[in-house]
Amino acid sequence: MDTSESSTAPQTPAPASAEDPPVRRGWRRWAMDTRPLRRPAYRRLWSSTVVTAVGSQLTAVAVPKQVYDITGSSAWVGYASLAGLVPLMVFALWGGAVADSVDRRKLLLVTNSGIALTSLLFWFQAVAGLESVAALMVLLALQQAFWGLNAPARTASIARLVPAEELTAANALGSTVAQTGQVVGPLLAGALIPVIGLPELYLIDALALCVTLWAVYRLPSLPPRAAPAKRRAGLREIAEGFRYIALHKVLLLSFLADVVAMVLGMPRALFPQLAGETYAPYGEGLALGLLFAAIPIGAVLGGLFSGTFSRARRHGWMVIGAVVAWGVAITGFGLSDSLWLAVAFLALAGVADMVSMVFRGAILLSAATDEMRGRMQGVFTVVVAGGPRLADVLHGTAGAAFGPRAAVAGGGLLVVAVMLGLAAAIPALRRYHV
Repeated sequence: MDTSESSTAPQTPAPASAEDPPVRRGWRRWAMDTRPLRRPAYRRLWSSTVVTAVGSQLTAVAVPKQVYDITGSSAWVGYASLAGLVPLMVFALWGGAVADSVDRRKLLLVTNSGIALTSLLFWFQAVAGLESVAALMVLLALQQAFWGLNAPARTASIARLVPAEELTAANALGSTVAQTGQVVGPLLAGALIPVIGLPELYLIDALALCVTLWAVYRLPSLPPRAAPAKRRAGLREIAEGFRYIALHKVLLLSFLADVVAMVLGMPRALFPQLAGETYAPYGEGLALGLLFAAIPIGAVLGGLFSGTFSRARRHGWMVIGAVVAWGVAITGFGLSDSLWLAVAFLALAGVADMVSMVFRGAILLSAATDEMRGRMQGVFTVVVAGGPRLADVLHGTAGAAFGPRAAVAGGGLLVVAVMLGLAAAIPALRRYHV
């Protein structure tokens, strides 16, 4: 019997086996690489992600719906989103430093408990009929603060649970689940709201988080490897994280690659205008839904067939190629008159985004020391959360000035040019391999 499976007490993770897995043949070599799931500790962490990927999206839909129901204003929906973004970014940076100074398992238990509590409070205010936008914004800010503390510890823990050669496969598994949640969660929320109402969506999320807590409780202990005297989490430690990035160009380039792709090439702010103008003959509602769903669907497909790329060793070239492919696909989307061709290009962009996520995540976990992984993931969380929102402002402004299709195509071309320029000017990413 596997004693690590049967015991609920925290344990120190055993060294991962270095034995090479059997070579997969036929269609199996193209399918998702599931080797990390053979490791009980990683399997628990991943299973908790499966549960919350859908549950969190229920709340992500319920909050803006409730804000709009109360105010009748899309502007207030935007203000609520900003109320969640600021604490997420602040606490992700601090949470990265905390994750490098404490037992990450304990931090995950505390922060998941906080997220579950806020979900219960969301449910309580909805059942009580408070109809207070201020209360919703406070709860959203609190929830996102807990999430900012949670995310760096969760991702940084992966490198302690699987061997280095399985990091890309582990990232592909996690990213596929997250993207699937972004597709299934909103669809499920849309179907459930008319049947059970908003309060019950919050309650389902809270119950799902209880399952997550159990899975995290059964993880092994993940204490910091640094000396006790170094276990601090203040402004100086956060600044040390940024200095570490500046001194390690492969890490800096991995962050810049995501900024280039998301800020210059994420055109979601223009989807409503394109659906109402360029693709109106197909039906505005249908067009809008397909445009928003296409990238996550492509990412899920990329994850399901991640065996085609997850064993690549030149991680730097994979990131460069994926970002360039994203830019080319976005350019094709901008030039498309046909809705179906546009959706196909966006799906291809989703595949490229999945490849980029997998290898950027692997670089952050393998190129950084364990003492710095939490802070790297904190910065990563800020980049992932902030990049698309900056893109909304940039593309919205460019779309008003040059037209939506020109703005989209121009942004895609800029992604290609800037990424190739960075790769040529700074060879660290090109040379990085495992």
